[in-house]
Amino acid sequence: MSNSNKDTIKTKLWQALLKIPFGQTVSYSQLAKNMGMPKHTRYISSFLKENSLPISIPCHRVIRKSGEYGKFGLGKEFKVYLIEWESSFFNKKT
Repeated sequence: MSNSNKDTIKTKLWQALLKIPFGQTVSYSQLAKNMGMPKHTRYISSFLKENSLPISIPCHRVIRKSGEYGKFGLGKEFKVYLIEWESSFFNKKT
């Protein structure tokens, strides 16, 4: 695949990540479907580790279809913390 195709996919991926609402998660396969590339889940997920702005471009919101958190460039514990912190804004008891 040419570099321009890879750049196009990365741009599309970053845009798809920005559409994941705060406090919610999607699976890697759902993300690929959202991008119109349902048969390229692994290929798309390989680009997530290239995200140099993991908080601003929220790749931590992408999890495995099984519900497991999966890997994260800043560490799995930090990914779990971010997901739980974000979801806590919607699960507060009043």
